[in-house]
Amino acid sequence: MIADDRYCIDIVTQISAVQAALQRAEEEILRDHVSHCVEGAIKSGNKAEQRKKITELMQVLSRSRS
Repeated sequence: MIADDRYCIDIVTQISAVQAALQRAEEEILRDHVSHCVEGAIKSGNKAEQRKKITELMQVLSRSRS
């Protein structure tokens, strides 16, 4: 769009749409991670694996808030 010298607001609108789509994808992947990976670690009873999965999740969540 920039190479085609499109109107600035149209470009910004497209950027916002892409960001929203990426946010929805991230949420879906995190939901899947919790329901499979984190849940699997909890069910395993392996405390080290549980801590690892929870730590990973917390790191990702804290990055997304920055």
